Amino acid sequence: MSNRKVVIAVDGYSSCGKSTFAKAIAKKLGYAYIDSGAMYRATTLYGLQNGMFDANGVLNAPKLIAALPHISITFRFNGEKQRNETFLNEACVEDEIRTIAVADKVSRVAEIGEVREQMVRLQQQMGKEKGIVMDGRDIGTVVFPDAEFKIFMTADPLIRAQRRYDELKAKGEEVDINEVEANIRQRDHIDENREVSPLRKASDAFILDNSHMTVEEQMIWVEEHLNRILSN
Repeated sequence: MSNRKVVIAVDGYSSCGKSTFAKAIAKKLGYAYIDSGAMYRATTLYGLQNGMFDANGVLNAPKLIAALPHISITFRFNGEKQRNETFLNEACVEDEIRTIAVADKVSRVAEIGEVREQMVRLQQQMGKEKGIVMDGRDIGTVVFPDAEFKIFMTADPLIRAQRRYDELKAKGEEVDINEVEANIRQRDHIDENREVSPLRKASDAFILDNSHMTVEEQMIWVEEHLNRILSN
């Protein structure tokens, strides 16, 4: 494989395993991995921690927008746990941002134009040196429209709900499979229909439906496509 470094953009629906997939690609290639979804989750957590949602879960958007200059998000690799971790204002929040409480509200935060603009600025700074893998909803369409390799991931909603349910149960959370499925379908609708940077497949992205694929099979798929791209 060529030593030339590229930007790999991984977009797609929630609970498709984008993060697991993108991390595996980054590790295989020795690239940096950037979880854009974690950035929106961390911003949502900041809003929860600072009373920006009312008793009915309605967000005070102007208050969050005003706080954006005070929100710092970074990523660090934890060698002991062998995982990338998200830091919000220097505090590790990797576990907190993966809860259903954050998942229920993150799409509302992510549809705010000023939030997306700030996150995109941060993401583009991270990708200037190439050699990165970033996953999210608008990486290939908005953040890195010139990325050399774009992947759009999808999977059956029922399969995605089961994956998310299993993940939450493994963390000890008491959740209902129907609630998880409803959350995923709601997030799909919001992501596809928001006014700013809606979820879309880039015209030059390769579609990867991993409903019935293992991570190993997905990696073989990636290597075959990447080899063709690097050889051109």
